[in-house]
Amino acid sequence: MSAQKTSADDLVRCEWPGLAGNELYQNYHDFEWGRPVSGEAKLFERLSLEAFQSGLSWLTILRKREAFRAAFAEFEPARVALFDASDVERLMNDGGIVRNSLKINATITNAQAMVNLPTGVTLGSLLEEHRPAPRASGTPVPASTPESVALAKALKKHGFRFVGPTTGYAMMQAIGLVNDHQADCWVRAEI
Repeated sequence: MSAQKTSADDLVRCEWPGLAGNELYQNYHDFEWGRPVSGEAKLFERLSLEAFQSGLSWLTILRKREAFRAAFAEFEPARVALFDASDVERLMNDGGIVRNSLKINATITNAQAMVNLPTGVTLGSLLEEHRPAPRASGTPVPASTPESVALAKALKKHGFRFVGPTTGYAMMQAIGLVNDHQADCWVRAEI
């Protein structure tokens, strides 16, 4: 699949944001997707949103992103780890987010897992430990890799939930551990 010119700005982009025909989606592609992310709260946000996206359109999640941030205490793991049954009820009644009890409970459990990681282990270090080797430009983009399978196992070992190999690889793409922008996409060369 080759990239295409998707807007009047004459920039060649990956096909997927152009197909959505949405400025929010295009801006996410241009300025976030595949760019390095650091900081445990930001990584926790991305992991959580990837889990919430499972089975849904990413554009749906982007449109609800600010509501997710407000609902989940700006994705500060230590704060979310303290959420209780009343918070789950509040979240299940929040029309601004995806109201899925499995995903809500997994997000809280994942925050608890983060604050209980052994000394010297962080979500960032676990992700970095499972960074795949670069693939040749133009090769098909996989849904998962051996590294994302290993990442999912490592996260589950530490108590994380709703973090399978596909979610793991999607996160690797989103936070710049891999560069899956199409070969002629302007962002690929920049990052």
